Amino acid sequence: MTFITFSLNQFNLPAYQVKDARYTTLGVWLITDISRQFLVCLDGLAMIDDVAAGRAPFEEWSSDKFEVEFTQQGVLLQNQWLEHQRGEYTVDEVRDALESYWRYLVSLPERELIREYRPDLPEWQAALLRWEEKWGLTHPYRGRLF
Repeated sequence: MTFITFSLNQFNLPAYQVKDARYTTLGVWLITDISRQFLVCLDGLAMIDDVAAGRAPFEEWSSDKFEVEFTQQGVLLQNQWLEHQRGEYTVDEVRDALESYWRYLVSLPERELIREYRPDLPEWQAALLRWEEKWGLTHPYRGRLF
């Protein structure tokens, strides 16, 4: 189900396109709260995997932009700055969007950044190792999406 696509805008930041305006809040959440941060995307993927498997998320979502509630019934997004920007989505919709967004981020050319942690690896691989080290867990998408 491809209901959302991604590109870079003129400022080299992620942008989204949706076929149905119902997915606008989901798109805004992905490009602002996650942006180009692999570690944050890895958190979202792990949380959606938890609720899809009937477990509580391993951690609460922490953000200064959105309140996010991951449950087995779905995901609720509420922009903390724009009261009218709210969305409720199924677990499948959010999982599809997060997986698509991860693939999009990985497809982008490497940024010219000086990285301290594992600069010998592509940024996404270094982020995966760092995520697993931080949480002391094997990421649930290891072997499936990466």
